[in-house]
Amino acid sequence: MRNCRPRVRSDPCTSNLPEVNDIDDGGRGASSDGKSITGNVALLLGQNLQLGKRPSIGLLNIGKDEALGWQEYAHGRIPIFFPFAQVNQSLAWSDFYPEWIDEEELFETPMCPSLPFPCVREKTKLDLLVAKVSCQNPQESGGERNVQRLQLFLSAASIASQTGDEAMDVLIISECRPPLNIFPCGELLEHEGKMWLYHVNLVNMRSRLVLPVGSCELSLSINYPEQLAARTGNERRQAYVSMVHTDASYVCGAIVLAHSIRLSGSTRDLVMLVDSSILPEQRRALQAAGWQVREIERIRNPYAEKDRYNEWNYSKFRLWQITEYDKIVFIDSDLLVLRNIDFLFQLPEISATGNDQNRFNSGVMVIEPSNCTFGILLDQIMDTRSYNGGDQGYLNEIFPWWHRLPKRVNFLKHFWSNDTDELETKTRLFGEDPPELYVLHYLGMKPWVCFRDYDCNWNLKEQQKYASDSAHATWFKIHDSMPENLQRQCWLRTLAKAAREVERREAEAGSYSDGHWKIKIRDPRLELCPTPEHCDWEEMIRHWNEPPPQAL
Repeated sequence: MRNCRPRVRSDPCTSNLPEVNDIDDGGRGASSDGKSITGNVALLLGQNLQLGKRPSIGLLNIGKDEALGWQEYAHGRIPIFFPFAQVNQSLAWSDFYPEWIDEEELFETPMCPSLPFPCVREKTKLDLLVAKVSCQNPQESGGERNVQRLQLFLSAASIASQTGDEAMDVLIISECRPPLNIFPCGELLEHEGKMWLYHVNLVNMRSRLVLPVGSCELSLSINYPEQLAARTGNERRQAYVSMVHTDASYVCGAIVLAHSIRLSGSTRDLVMLVDSSILPEQRRALQAAGWQVREIERIRNPYAEKDRYNEWNYSKFRLWQITEYDKIVFIDSDLLVLRNIDFLFQLPEISATGNDQNRFNSGVMVIEPSNCTFGILLDQIMDTRSYNGGDQGYLNEIFPWWHRLPKRVNFLKHFWSNDTDELETKTRLFGEDPPELYVLHYLGMKPWVCFRDYDCNWNLKEQQKYASDSAHATWFKIHDSMPENLQRQCWLRTLAKAAREVERREAEAGSYSDGHWKIKIRDPRLELCPTPEHCDWEEMIRHWNEPPPQAL
């Protein structure tokens, strides 16, 4: 995967290492009484594993006193300690998950700080690895952002991957749940108290460990074409997935999205999740565009206000229920695929582009469906608060360890400043043919609710940071290449026509300097009406500021 510019890690076996580690990472650890711990765990292991009479046991972050209990459990066979150099205490989570890196390598090649792994001697084989990991908040759902804790989890994964063949039994002793995308809950054999017993798939584990330890480097670089051509596994077990619920206007966006994926040359399955608000006619149009349509029951965000935009966006958790696929690439329906992105299927969960601070953007994500992960997402709803009130904030709390994708696979249609260089560069990128971008993410008012003549974000002062006529034209270029029967789902509703004209008049009254309000609308959809009984948008404008009639 990273065969073009492989990550170079120092050999931990050449470093001066302590004989035994027993790290206090500021949290609440497990008991150091070896006999009491192994007494509690003996029944757990006996019920789930067949280790034999003298198993080879490896210990990570376990003290000598505690090791005596494990030696007794192994009928006198001495356990193998795995010492390691502690990570530099001055490093913070933001050093491993910076908000920005030089993806294009214009000034420097991004490099992650050193996160030392244990020394594993050649030909070492284990029957069981035991690792102790303390945590600061036992109520955390795997989302604690702690560098020392991350080091221990990744160290345990590294030892397992080097001392087993295809699978390995790993016992994590911790009051906190191990991260779901390091130790997947589908591999959890038993959980009792602070004991988490896993039967780890080492093939999948090794694919995670070749990636950078954080978002401080790209997990896959578009600067190295060989990485994009890597094998991605069983294509029949992979799919692109999107969803439309609550707001049926996104059906148009989803249809154009499907068309763009097919134009990119991908033959992966397309799966669309809808709720009961999506009408039979709209579902047929989605199917005609190539989507396999499946109805879901929405999931309410308990912290959202009624009828707000984020009230039902926890429905995205349903993605983890599509378990007939090993891996899915989720794409929001307000995005447009400009180049083939099948290479994303080689990456693990969660792979996404960076957002703000140390978080990822959930508009494009690589996900590994799992019913137990879905159960955890539901179980934590009342205890886990989203930083932005939506699914993105929630998922960032559940999956703090994620892999950075190049921003060109989820490029935001957004101008952060009035900088001329930014304006010229993005305007070029949005309209370039052939494209440099892989996926374009349409923020602000969506193209399908605007007239095709120009981006209607121009007519709203607070929305102008999302306005781009070149990006707008790119979307309509894909739209226009669809069959006419699919374009019908993108006809403007009468209310939308009236609203756009009201906004245009307000821009005219304000003499907005961009001057888009002067452009005469020639979009043929102005004369097309999806609901013939309600076509008079000019009449609607005449009554625009009148209060709605009172119900009798």
